[in-house]
Amino acid sequence: MFSIQDIRVEHQISNRENPVITDRPDPRFTFWLNSDRGDFALRSASIQAGDWKCEVTDPLNIQYDGPALEPLTEYRVRVEAQDDRGETAAAETVFQTGRMGMPWKGDWIGDERNRVKSPESPAPTIFRRRFHVQRECRELRIFATALGIFDLYLDGSRINNDYFAPGFTNYEADLQYTVHTVRGLAEGDHELAAVVAAGWACGRTTHVDNTNKSVSLQTAERPALLGEFHLIYSDGETEIFGTDPSFEVTSDGPLRFADFYDGEVYDARKKPEDLIWYPAAVQKTKVYPEITVRCGCPVTAHEILTPVGWQEGPDGELIVDFGQNIAGVVAMQIRGKEGQEIVIRHAEALEHGKLYVQNLRSAKQMVRYICRDGEQEYSPRFTYMGFRYIGIRGAKKEEIDVKAIAVYSALENIGSFRCSNEDLNQLQSNLVWSGKDNFVDIPTDCPQRDERQGWTGDIALFSPTACFNFDMSLFLEKWLRDLTTEQTGTGAIPFVIPARKGVTPTMTTSCWGDCSILVPWALYQANGDKSILRRQYPSMKKYLADVKRWAALSLPIYGSAYILKLPFQFGDWCAPYGSVPDWLKKGPWVGTAYFYYSSRIMAQIAGILEKKEDSRRYLEQADKIRRAFRKAFTDGKGRLKEEFQTAYVLALAFGLAEENERPVMAERLKALIRENGGNLSTGFTATPFLLFALADNGCSDEAYKLLLKDTDPSWLYQVRHGATTLWEQWGAVQEDGSIKEASLNHYAYGSVGGFFYRRICGLDMLDAGYRRFAVKPVPGGDLAWAECEHHSPFGLIKVRWDRTEDSFVLKVTVPAGTECEVTMPGGEHYTVRNGSHMFELDLLRHTVRYTAVS
Repeated sequence: MFSIQDIRVEHQISNRENPVITDRPDPRFTFWLNSDRGDFALRSASIQAGDWKCEVTDPLNIQYDGPALEPLTEYRVRVEAQDDRGETAAAETVFQTGRMGMPWKGDWIGDERNRVKSPESPAPTIFRRRFHVQRECRELRIFATALGIFDLYLDGSRINNDYFAPGFTNYEADLQYTVHTVRGLAEGDHELAAVVAAGWACGRTTHVDNTNKSVSLQTAERPALLGEFHLIYSDGETEIFGTDPSFEVTSDGPLRFADFYDGEVYDARKKPEDLIWYPAAVQKTKVYPEITVRCGCPVTAHEILTPVGWQEGPDGELIVDFGQNIAGVVAMQIRGKEGQEIVIRHAEALEHGKLYVQNLRSAKQMVRYICRDGEQEYSPRFTYMGFRYIGIRGAKKEEIDVKAIAVYSALENIGSFRCSNEDLNQLQSNLVWSGKDNFVDIPTDCPQRDERQGWTGDIALFSPTACFNFDMSLFLEKWLRDLTTEQTGTGAIPFVIPARKGVTPTMTTSCWGDCSILVPWALYQANGDKSILRRQYPSMKKYLADVKRWAALSLPIYGSAYILKLPFQFGDWCAPYGSVPDWLKKGPWVGTAYFYYSSRIMAQIAGILEKKEDSRRYLEQADKIRRAFRKAFTDGKGRLKEEFQTAYVLALAFGLAEENERPVMAERLKALIRENGGNLSTGFTATPFLLFALADNGCSDEAYKLLLKDTDPSWLYQVRHGATTLWEQWGAVQEDGSIKEASLNHYAYGSVGGFFYRRICGLDMLDAGYRRFAVKPVPGGDLAWAECEHHSPFGLIKVRWDRTEDSFVLKVTVPAGTECEVTMPGGEHYTVRNGSHMFELDLLRHTVRYTAVS
């Protein structure tokens, strides 16, 4: 049987009930195929959207190339396909266009009375407007955005389920709007309202403490709202109104305060009838961005956690343990009294029985709730915290029920891994949670302290692991738009994106700046969409040209124009030895290795985009860098003049060594690990590649020993000490239970997940989007079995192996339209296609039996 399983628009499921809305003039379509034939192949297909029709043989990322799309229009998409035996299948869906640049029939409005002294966050503002529905109304369509973050209400009920709209972008260049539809509005009077809090645009998140002087980076002085509202009557007539002075405002509502770092203050005694309203004032904005429909993933509520433990702290604070470190908020049911004040503090860990809050720095992560009489419920809407524990003051246990709600971007989970070692399973859980907790509209470094910024180095390293576990297409594409607009004219990339201009440096530095190449490359490999490479290619070229310019300035130091030392390198950042100056000293080794790595990747990208001259030039550049690295840092025979683990790891993993030098480097790396008590000593920049450098150079036993090590520093040390997320520094929690001042929720070291999927299970892509992929397991350690799943653009891939003393059994599921190259541990090789396959290796007889599994 042959069928079209799914049609996606802009990497999203779209249907009439919940259509994808896009402002792109050239939306992309992908369709998934399903067949029960093992030798299935797609012969041809056609896709039609509106008046445009296209014949294709590839179901992935088909870009619209027809007549200009009209704004605010629904388009039908139809796919018809035929397989290689003449069997046919068809499917349909719809999508809608957004405003597509239409002028807004409304003005920015705000509350001129809402004034605050920097660096405090301004008070949340409530906007409202009453309107009359004249007759039967089919739907109300709301187009809204804000400088700040907002919730929308109709007749007192919240319309939106997401948090923090319109999201965090480079507000100088790009601002998103959201679209909400309310169907079946009754005839009569109604009230539309919006609550707009400080968020990223005008909250303390955009302030940093710089040499004890607060620096304001606010996009706006106060929350502002822009909206357009379409009443679409059943007879087809449309009535439109926008935000203007006919709206009323107040900044004296029950939500007294809200920002990301410090939390919320809510006074439930404030009644709607007590509020004093004023006409809204038209606002003149500081910025004039392009306003487009939301293209990223909305931030939504996910897992709901109940307490796993209650205890009383030494100072009488009631401490609740939710068992998992999360980014999110609490939800409370309270049996309160008028004026009773409840304070909730949040922390990632306990130290000596108390909440550990020192790593929050200046962030308060606190909720203050002032009760009215009786039963009441409350959960913050305009902040989020990083926490496993909360401390409650002002309420007894019998007066309050609490839950924790995980809040992060609505990413589709597409990957999984499990094995016979429960510590590794916990490590997989930890890295997935650290991903979720730091994917709150942008890829952040941490979810708890007064930072939570889009640090570029972290996502440069973690993006391949993230793309295995989640569909990162929309999330990272949105972030890469900001990278492009934040990049300087010379090509330098800010350390954080969106940038904290004037405070966080913008300069060319390895790994962090290489995110401009490594992130779109990881995304392309995962989903096979060339358009992201085309869009980012000018940015990549500009960045690498700036790297080359800075490297040339090292000519007087190294006698080569291809050693990257200047202007600044993070080096062996967060390594478990020394301190910041020691890590930075490793900059030339790390910088030059990444210069080579990115040049090699750029050569591949240029080839994919059919830019042959660029590809040739980048290959030549890479060769010059490789020779410069060997001359400056090695003895020419495989041994580094100054030895440290990170340099050997990068040289082996990136291919900087000659083939005959690799065994020497691998032996020296093993020796350095032995000399360090069998432990690693790598920082951010090398850890993702450490186990690969060993396993791919004949040292898989050593790779497994390092992976399964549970003394500090190691991944399983964190697991042994109760970690439920990854830490910023290896030994953040010490053996005696004391804690260093570091984040306990950083995903960079979670990049070890790549080794789980690509080597333990052996699932490795050969062509982008897993059109062709390999399964070549590398069993080891004490593992008796391992399995992983990945929902590729073509469908579900499954891999599982089991081993005993005398057998090794491998099972592989291959989706329709793809091809898998299987290599058994004994070296036996097979090529298989659509369907499920089993390979049984008899370790005593050295024979393999193959079975096609129905």
